[in-house]
Amino acid sequence: MPQRGNRRELLAESAIEVLAREGGRGLTHRAIDREAGVPEGTTKNYHPTRSSLFIAVARHIAAEHTSALRELRERMPEGLNKNDIATLYATMLRRMVTDARSRFLALFELHLEGVRRPEVRSALGEIALANVDTAVHLHAAVGERISQRGGALLEAGMLGVALTMLSQPDDVLRQTGFDDAEALARALLSMTTTSGPVPGVLRGRAS
Repeated sequence: MPQRGNRRELLAESAIEVLAREGGRGLTHRAIDREAGVPEGTTKNYHPTRSSLFIAVARHIAAEHTSALRELRERMPEGLNKNDIATLYATMLRRMVTDARSRFLALFELHLEGVRRPEVRSALGEIALANVDTAVHLHAAVGERISQRGGALLEAGMLGVALTMLSQPDDVLRQTGFDDAEALARALLSMTTTSGPVPGVLRGRAS
């Protein structure tokens, strides 16, 4: 019999798959039990309400994501350059629509739930702040300055681009250039590290 902590992780991972595949309406106790291969009623024992299900999934993803970014910041290699950062963000975009597709589909569903559920919104805020902090650290490592607002715009841009890549037909992605993760990442980074028509909005404080 799995330990309690492992069982919670199993249920959270199963809930991510259900949420990605079925959407918010499909996230039920029975669906998670079936996905996890556990006796019916197991999920309800851990998370009595549907609201607690959404909160548990949001907190699980937030804890996993913030931990991964913390490790990335702590293990940044010496000699990092701007091209390395662009490659990193391009890799992130590719993962969002391939290997980590289920996680990001679930994350988008959680964003919708966050509009109505403060606890989910709080977990999403942790993810956003971790992404912003990482952007600031990465740019500082290559001698560039990006404000928290710039980091937040980069975070929002990455989510928006990934959502487009996941939801649009392939021919539309090719026609609009949204099938090129490398170019998209460089464009997003350029927007947040180059002075635009409103001085100070992306770099430093707004004028």
